Amino acid sequence: MCTETLNKSQPKKPKQIVARGFDQIAELYTEWAGDVRKEERARYTSLLLAKLPVGAELLELGCGAGIPTTEQLAERFSVTGVDISEQQIALAQRNVPTARFIVADMCQLGFPPASFDGIAAFYSIIHLPRREHPRLLQALATWLRPGGLLVATMGASSVEAEFDEDWLGVPMYWSHFGIETNRRLVEEAQFNVISANEETADEFGKPVTFLWVVAQKPL
Repeated sequence: MCTETLNKSQPKKPKQIVARGFDQIAELYTEWAGDVRKEERARYTSLLLAKLPVGAELLELGCGAGIPTTEQLAERFSVTGVDISEQQIALAQRNVPTARFIVADMCQLGFPPASFDGIAAFYSIIHLPRREHPRLLQALATWLRPGGLLVATMGASSVEAEFDEDWLGVPMYWSHFGIETNRRLVEEAQFNVISANEETADEFGKPVTFLWVVAQKPL
């Protein structure tokens, strides 16, 4: 596996890398993700299930193929799932027919203010160029109703642009800030941070750490 910082000889369109990559490995990624970070994913899914009322409107950014997270959330909530990968959304529509799905760049969404009671972004914001993270967080705060909950995976280290030419067999891209900057950006988007915990798990034989943020829009 070769991981390196993007340079002039590499692709210039990170979101295209991400969309094409997940299109190509849609089913493989679903299988892999089902075996990796299971406890971590389950814990934060359970948090949403416990904190939001039955029938709540929930937005899931980076829903993938809908298994297992969307499927579990849709049993209790009215879920709108968004993913940049057309193939992932095609699988999600089949796997979770009760949810609504949109193929889109999450930074280009245009929901009305106060549309949702909760927003989940599991392992998805980290695939956006980090210069877009502040504006996205501000949009998420706008889309949430007062008291609404955000549960999001963010970076635990500062990575401006990272490209792996063979991640599960395809090129892939990541970009994120470190812990202190991420917490500050969430607070600057007018969220109250409830928790910001580092979660480390083994991926491809190496420990990988993410920051999980749970935050609330003020009442």
